[in-house]
Formats: sequence, C-alpha cells, structure tokens
Amino acid sequence: MTAADLRRKYLEFFQSKGHAVISGKSLIPENDPTVLFNTAGMQPLVPYLLGEKHPLGNRLVDVQKCVRTGDIDEVGDPSHLTFFEMLGNWSLGDYFKKDAIAYSYEFLTSKQWLGIDPKKLWVTVFAGEPGIPRDEDSADLWKSHGIPESRISYLPRKDNWWGPAGATGPCGPDSEMFYDTGRVCPKGEGCEGPACNCRKWLEIWNDVFMQYNKDSDGNYVLLAKPNVDTGMGVERTSTILQGKLSVYETELFTPIIAAVEKASGYRYGTDEAHDTYVRVVCDHVKTSCFILGDDLGVKPSNVGQGYVLRKLIRRAVRNGRKLGVTEPFLKGPAAAVLAIYRGVYDEIVDRANLIFEELTHEEERFLKTLEHGEKEWEKMLPGLMKNPQKVVSGRTAFKLYDTYGFPVEITTDLATENGLTVDRAGFDEAFSKHQELSKAGADKTFKGGLADHSEMTTALHTATHLMHKALQMVLGDHARQKGSNITPERLRFDFSHEAKMTPEQVAEVEQIVNTQIQRGLPVTMTMMSLQDAKAQGAMALFGEKYEETIKVYRIGDFSMEVCGGPHVENTEGMGHFKIQKEEASSAGVRRIRAVLEHQAP
Repeated sequence: MTAADLRRKYLEFFQSKGHAVISGKSLIPENDPTVLFNTAGMQPLVPYLLGEKHPLGNRLVDVQKCVRTGDIDEVGDPSHLTFFEMLGNWSLGDYFKKDAIAYSYEFLTSKQWLGIDPKKLWVTVFAGEPGIPRDEDSADLWKSHGIPESRISYLPRKDNWWGPAGATGPCGPDSEMFYDTGRVCPKGEGCEGPACNCRKWLEIWNDVFMQYNKDSDGNYVLLAKPNVDTGMGVERTSTILQGKLSVYETELFTPIIAAVEKASGYRYGTDEAHDTYVRVVCDHVKTSCFILGDDLGVKPSNVGQGYVLRKLIRRAVRNGRKLGVTEPFLKGPAAAVLAIYRGVYDEIVDRANLIFEELTHEEERFLKTLEHGEKEWEKMLPGLMKNPQKVVSGRTAFKLYDTYGFPVEITTDLATENGLTVDRAGFDEAFSKHQELSKAGADKTFKGGLADHSEMTTALHTATHLMHKALQMVLGDHARQKGSNITPERLRFDFSHEAKMTPEQVAEVEQIVNTQIQRGLPVTMTMMSLQDAKAQGAMALFGEKYEETIKVYRIGDFSMEVCGGPHVENTEGMGHFKIQKEEASSAGVRRIRAVLEHQAP
C-alpha cells in the first residue's frame, strides 16, 4: 500500500464515521508564537480543542504537514524524521475513548482498511500517578478488542500523557499503538515491549484523551465535554504496510536516495555509516523544500524558522561532504522531493525555482564559510600541535564555530587527522551559554501572542485587520498580508510591497486606522461558504487552504476578512494606533511594528 493509498483510505474511513475532511494548514503556525513550526497535527486545531466551535462540526479528519527537530540527532535511523505527515482525527466534545479505540482498532486491523495482523500490535496506556488514576478504561477497551494484557504496557507521564499546551488548560492520558517489526531485541526474552526503546517496536498511532483541565492551583479537574485528538504517521505506517524495516525504503525516499547516489558516486547499502549520511541528506533536503515552499515559507537566516532552515541545509551539506561531495549538489535531491509530492503538495512544486535558488545560494555560502574556517584552522594548527596534551580547547572550537560558522564536527575531524582531540565538554559549555542568550532573546520575540487570547492581543489582532485594509487603500491592492506575530506589547505585520513607505504614507495609514477605531464600529462574524465569501469581496490570506465553510469577520462597513479570531466586539476603546517602525523583511516584503497606546481598561 503506497502512502497515497494510506492517505486516501484514512480520510475515507473517518468520513464513513461521520467526520468532515478539513484541509491541512501551513507548516508555520500563524497564531501560536510558542513554537516555530507545527510539530503535530493538533496544533492548528488548538482553538477548537479549547472550546471554539469549528465551522464543519465536532468530528474532523485531515492530513497535516509537520516539522519536528527535537530528535534531529536521531535522524538517519530507521524511523526518525524532521518532516513528516500526520493523519489526524478529532472529536470535539462528541465521542470519547470507546469509539476512538474502536475506530483505531478497526482501521488498523480490518481487511477492508489496513489489514494489520492484530498479533503484531502492542499498546501503551497511562500508568497513573498521585491524584490521577491509572487509565484502566483504555486498557479494558483494548482487551475487549482482543489485545491481551500481556501486550498492554502501563507507562508514566513522560510516555503517555499530553498537555496542557501552557501552564493551564485541557490535558489528559494517551494510548499509543506500536507495531512489532520482527527485529530481535538485544535483551531477547527480556524485552519490555515499547518501554524497552529497542528498534523492535515502531510507534504508528497515538490517541490522546483530553479529559482533564489543569487549573492555576495545579489541580486536574474532569472536563464536562472531553476531546479526542489522534495522530498517525504516514511515513512509519507506510513502512509497515510495505513490509519494510525503514522509512527510507519506501517510495517517499528511494528517489531522493537515488539522486544523492548520482551526486556523490556512493552506492547506498555499501556501508552503514555512509548510508546514515545519505539518509540525513535525504531527510534534511526534504524538510528544507517544504519550509521554503510553504505558503508562509521562510528563507535561511540567523533567527527563528530561518535559523532552523539554515541548520538543516548546512547539515545536509556536511553529510554530503562525508560522502565526498565538494560542490553544490542539493538541487538534484530537491528535484526528487518535488517529483514525489507533485499532486499532493503542489505548493512546493509551484515554488520550485525559489527552492532551487535558495538551496544553491545557501550551499555556496556555507562552502565559503568552510573554506574560511579551514584557513583559520591551518593558522591555528602549529600552535595547537605544541600543546603537550594534544587537546583543542573548547574555547578554541567555539571560536571557530561562533566567529567563522565552522561546525565543531568538522573541527573534530580535522583534529583527529592531526592526532588531536577536541574538548567537547568545554565546547558544549560555551555553546550552552550562547544558546541561553539566544533563547532569552527568542523568548522576548515569541512570548505571549494570540495563543493567550488576552484583551490586549485581541485588540491588536483586530487592529491588524484595520491596518491591512488601510495599507491597501494607501498603497494599492497588492499590499497583502504575508505573516504576523502578536504579543501583549505590540503587533508585527508583514505585507507585500516593494518600496519603503514614505512618512506621509505611514501617517495616512495611522490616520485611517484611528478614524475607524474612533467610529466605534461593531465587529461581527458570519459563517458562510468560501465561494460566497469571495463573491462578497472578503480578503483571504496567503493563498491559505480554507474549508468550504469559513468564518468571515466584518468591522462595520470598513473591513471584511476570512479569519479564525479572536476580535473585540467594537472598535471603540481599543486605544490609539501608532506605527513604531516600517522596514524591509525580505525581497518584496515590508514589515510594520505597531502598538495601541493608552489601552482602555
């Protein structure tokens, strides 16, 4: 069964169970500043899991693109990836554990659907802790479907608990499904099942049961209407259905591997260490293509999502060097990625030229960085060789990294070639201090935001609608929103426009927005079809994928825009709108930072 078959069957199955198919969202979370990327299928649906009504009802199903870099050092093994697709289904206060587990079991084992041998399945449930009981309900339900007690593991919070997303909010136990790959556990008969962390077990699905609300006192209170949130990995499940032992053996990777073979001259399968380098290149190039080609795509930089993208591209280049590649080569594997996902994620196909240009530019830039770093190394080497301990200090290794962008892994390789070692503990200490400083800056940048739905952020979000319309009135219809980030202190708004705004244009936008605030315009929401919204002239952002039924917010007779909220009820009392800064964000994109002064209580 191909990945395409799996996606189709999953959506068909849950449609047959009364779920509405919704479209996956951007990789980059527009209204959740706590994360750089959508790392799970549930993230775009957080407002609905918190109680907001979804236009298409309380049973939903979709396929969501995700990027997760927390396990980046494990990428290259049979199952870990930085980009993956998550199949998800949700019950928003509708069915709960009984139906969710029944659906999971049926889809996995029924011959009509995936037809997996039930004897190959092992499940885990929450073991309980003081104040929260063991999840016997889930265990009993699995037993009722034929999963014996011997193949149910009771695991602690770190393994079988989700949330809350913040300090308080919905959370609960989860139940995960694992597949027995047939690999031999090093412990033999002593294997502990999924708790063993051996490669014998592959997690394929997770059912999260949000049945509690954690309050500000740390108490867990049962919710009147609990939710279900599930996630199944396309890549891992395809691996199982195709009888493979690695995600890299499926059609989602084999063409990319072939492109790396062509560029490097290395034949995959010859040496395990070199095979790992190939897999890292394949994974990182794929993720880079999806980040660059996203509707809210970013480019390599030293901050935020751009920093993650730069790190991925440079890791791909480094692993290519280990395969003997010394020239820019990522365009070939990238072309293979685009071919694989044509007709599935056409947004990356449509942006092929941009993807190729940015990958090649970053490769060339990094190769120059490596060249400069190697020259500095050569200058340092005579002095380093005089060190009786033959050790490159952590400070020296970090200087090469911080000043010249020279990766410590390459410093280590060069040191080894010359009979030296690197003080990695010293390097890690220096790097950690650097990371703490960077994180402190990032926290200031990304704290708060629409995720908290506070009075100030709600007002600032409403102000972005007024400003969006005002920019089009002053600059022209081409001034379209390209991204935003809102904290309780300010709004940041990116929009398409080639030239720097003149002081007169800035003043005019401010004047238009403040006039609408002073008019005390009512803010209303209407549910309508996407077709009707477009016919009525509602603005829709980014080329975003929308459902057939959407929310349209009107601000009096001034603005009409497709949006998920939240908004004030009336513009009166929002405060005085002031643009603090207007600057370039990227090619053809400008950025405004603005505030609402003297916010009324």
